[in-house]
Amino acid sequence: MWGHSNAMAQGTVQVTHTGTSRWRRRTGEYASLAAALEVAADGDVLTVAPGTYRENLVVQRAVTLRGPEGSPGSVRIAPVDGVPLTVRASAVVQDLHVEGQDAAAPAVLVEEGTPELMDVRVVTRSAAGIEVRGSARPTVRRCTVDNPAGIGIAVVDGGGGVFEDCEVVAAGQSGVAVRGGAHPRLERCRVHHASGVGLSATGENSGLEAVGCEVYEVRGSGVQVTGRATAHLTDCDVHRTTADGVTLDTDAVMTLADCRIHDIPENAVDLRSRSVLTLTRTSVRQFGRNGLSVWDPGTRVDANQCEIFDSTGDYPAVWVSDGATAVLDSCRVHDVPDALFVLDRGSRADVVDSDLSQVRNTAVSVSDGATAQLDDCRIRDAATGAWFRDHGSGGTLNNCTLDGTQTGVIVTKGADPTIERCTVESPAEAGFYVSAGGRGSFLNCRVTGSSGYGFHVIDGCRTTLRKCRTERCARGGYEFADGGPGTDAGPLVEDCTSDESGGLRPPMARETAVQTVPQSPGLLGSIPGQRTSEQAPPPAAEEPVKPTRTSKAVLGELDALVGLENVKREVRALTDMIEVGRRRQQAGLKAASVKRHLVFTGSPGTGKTTVARLYGEILASLGVLEKGHLVEVSRVDLVGEHIGSTAIRTQEAFDRARGGVLFIDEAYALSPEDSGRDFGKEAIDTLVKLMEDHRDAVVVIVAGYTAEMERFLSVNPGVASRFSRTITFTDYGPGELLRIVEQQAEEHEYRLAPGAGEALLKYFTQLPKGPAFGNGRTARQTFEAMVERHASRVAQLDDPSTDDLTLLYAEDLPEQP
Repeated sequence: MWGHSNAMAQGTVQVTHTGTSRWRRRTGEYASLAAALEVAADGDVLTVAPGTYRENLVVQRAVTLRGPEGSPGSVRIAPVDGVPLTVRASAVVQDLHVEGQDAAAPAVLVEEGTPELMDVRVVTRSAAGIEVRGSARPTVRRCTVDNPAGIGIAVVDGGGGVFEDCEVVAAGQSGVAVRGGAHPRLERCRVHHASGVGLSATGENSGLEAVGCEVYEVRGSGVQVTGRATAHLTDCDVHRTTADGVTLDTDAVMTLADCRIHDIPENAVDLRSRSVLTLTRTSVRQFGRNGLSVWDPGTRVDANQCEIFDSTGDYPAVWVSDGATAVLDSCRVHDVPDALFVLDRGSRADVVDSDLSQVRNTAVSVSDGATAQLDDCRIRDAATGAWFRDHGSGGTLNNCTLDGTQTGVIVTKGADPTIERCTVESPAEAGFYVSAGGRGSFLNCRVTGSSGYGFHVIDGCRTTLRKCRTERCARGGYEFADGGPGTDAGPLVEDCTSDESGGLRPPMARETAVQTVPQSPGLLGSIPGQRTSEQAPPPAAEEPVKPTRTSKAVLGELDALVGLENVKREVRALTDMIEVGRRRQQAGLKAASVKRHLVFTGSPGTGKTTVARLYGEILASLGVLEKGHLVEVSRVDLVGEHIGSTAIRTQEAFDRARGGVLFIDEAYALSPEDSGRDFGKEAIDTLVKLMEDHRDAVVVIVAGYTAEMERFLSVNPGVASRFSRTITFTDYGPGELLRIVEQQAEEHEYRLAPGAGEALLKYFTQLPKGPAFGNGRTARQTFEAMVERHASRVAQLDDPSTDDLTLLYAEDLPEQP
């Protein structure tokens, strides 16, 4: 019904819908709903009876237009073309179902005033479901847009307004598009199943504010801000996109507070071209490429109290390049392939009071002239804590702790960082490692519990060590190797001490501080992508090394490994083929051609690297390879960041492996399933050509999970044809894990007490065998945990016996994870 508010005393007018679609009132009839709207005055109420109205409605007065109560969707506004509903006043529109068919016009157009749209459902195939423009500032509540042909909600040309509890259930383009200086606010809205960007803001003075919103299942980026536009998202979720989660480009400015970005196949957040992003208390997880990808001079991201974790790809979690800047304050980055990569001159990362943990490769990588500064940070459980890679790369690590790494800090190829008041605890190979012309200043640093060296400086690198300390380093606190006879090179050491001798005497001259030691293949093998440089002196081990063991002796070591019976048979069969072929040649007979390149498949910790090392030694003992050494690399060492750099890196890795074995771990990462813009194919193509051109110089072994390697070989037939056979490394059973613990105990002069073996067998039987199961690594970690618990127990005894000091009991077993 509608009535003139200034004439209510005269009575109200009832408007009903009849079979002839005519509008009636006491004093006259109207031929259409549009005619009724024409005569209605401000404040009047029109209640529309159920039915379908083929009219283009224009609301130009502050009336209320609504469907009947209790019958949602019963009033359909569905003209054959044009705009079904236009609002040009501060009206109220409620409980209508709007349908449009015009691809050149919106279904609902709000042009003026501050109208309220409530419980309106737009099901249309229009240019936009709802369009707000000009001076209009509507309040839109509980409205739904289903527009598979165009934009869901468009706010343009200075428009604004508030959208509360609205939903875009389908859009053929962007879910919500803001441009032309518009600036809407979205509260508790949901945007999904859009064929374009979920939320888009473009152009100078355009702005978007979203609070408590969710964007998901979109075929594009979740949120895109470009061309000097701004956006502020608070307590929002962005997930399940097909492109980047959040994209900023060309002077865009954005804040994300208390947001969650997850399940993104590409970059979770990507910013370029002088864009600025501020993140606070925001989590980024399950991303296929970078969690944060920051490019170009003037581009900057500031993250405070954020968490970036659980990568599903093989890319660094945070990527800063081409002169960009990233600041991470009180953040956590964990369960990722690499945590932070900073590269290119002018690029900078500042990380304060943050945790980087559970990193499969390198926690912090600085290269190509970039700078990184870490203050009061904690790096745990990473293959490499921090790696300053090349000339011009540097920065500072100040008051940081690095725990559970293979190598704490690596400095190579002219890089010159300052490492001050840092502690490396329990590294597997070295606390600090400097090679190939690396420099660096290490001040008041400490290494404890290293399974290798504390400080390992080779190639005569001019490193400075002042007031450093090492404790409990298995191979020695300090190890220096020079760059060759007669060179004035080596580290400068002042006031450094070790628990081995109480101190490290400062040398009279630089040359006396240098000791020549054999090159350590174990340590070098753990550093992926190490390359020679013009500044670096040639390595001491360039001359061919005559193998000291026969193939029989090496096969004996292979046989001594726990389990791996199938692997042992395969290697022996291959060895026998090569040996018999060599003898046939010596006898003047034809020898069958044997392809020596191999594929190793299986889970981590099953001995693939160990067998690869022994295989190289076997081939060297048979005269097939010159040296038989092992060079271990992965994707990060072969694939460059720029066009052309991948071929160079791959060539350098191949050259380092000449005369030995090139072992490519997780080789399937060179060919990700979504590899359209990936440089991994360049590495594969380069490798295939090198294998063909230098077929007798290097043996290549590619390794990784079984299913992933099968896919890798199936999509790269050129690679598959170069390999003679695939050797599968099965997971260790409980009995084999027990034998590994027994071997560890014997090696370290411990014994299993009666009942401990049975307890271990039960422990390994019940141990979860999920994707994180480490096989042999798990057995070794279990032994180490038992030793630690044993030490805690025995330390309470005043006068322990030999049995007390050596026997490990069932009670020393750790709890199941």
